[in-house]
Amino acid sequence: MNDKGYYYATGRRKNAVARVRLFPGAGAIVINGEPYEKLIPQERLRKAIMEPMVVTDSQERFSISVKVTGGGYVGQAGAIRHGIARALVVADGNLRPLLRSYGLLTRDPRVKERKKYGLVRARKAKQYTKR
Repeated sequence: MNDKGYYYATGRRKNAVARVRLFPGAGAIVINGEPYEKLIPQERLRKAIMEPMVVTDSQERFSISVKVTGGGYVGQAGAIRHGIARALVVADGNLRPLLRSYGLLTRDPRVKERKKYGLVRARKAKQYTKR
C-alpha cells in the first residue's frame, strides 16, 4: 500500500485504458465518479468486471475507484477487469497464480485491424464483375 492508502494498477483492452485504485472497504465500485451499475449497461459486462474479485473472494475486502477512457462498453469493461486483477496482485502477491490460472492477468492483444487501400474495410473487397 502506498502512502495514500490504496493499491494502484492500469488495465488495457482494445483502445480503453482503466486506472484502478483498490481501497480497503466494503466493496463499492465507482467508475468515473458514477456507480458501476449506472455506467455498465449489460449484466455480462458487470460479471466480467467482478470476476477477479469473485475468484479471489475479495468482494468485501476492497472498494474500487476507476478512471476509464477510450473504447466502448466492452473494451472498457475488459480494461477494468484487467486493472482490478493487476491491482489485486499488487495488494497480495500470493493471488498471482490463481489470477493467472483464470487468465485474468493476460492483456487481450486483439485490436481493430487497420483499413487497407483499395478495400472497403480491413479485408472486405468490392464485388468482382467479370463483364
